[in-house]
Amino acid sequence: MQTVPKIQAAISQLSEDDLVRFREWFDEFDTKAWDKQFENDVMCGKLDNLASQAISDFQTGKCKEL
Repeated sequence: MQTVPKIQAAISQLSEDDLVRFREWFDEFDTKAWDKQFENDVMCGKLDNLASQAISDFQTGKCKEL
């Protein structure tokens, strides 16, 4: 697939102003994608073991206040 190299080439040709706007857009796009993945992981129970371990560590005094 040639898509990624084409995108990379196009980004490398952006003006400074366009690059700033692209970064802002991509940051928002990436944040939304990460949030969606995180929400899906929570709904599927992929983080349940980590949450249980954190609660257990807290209850046994293995944590300290920041």
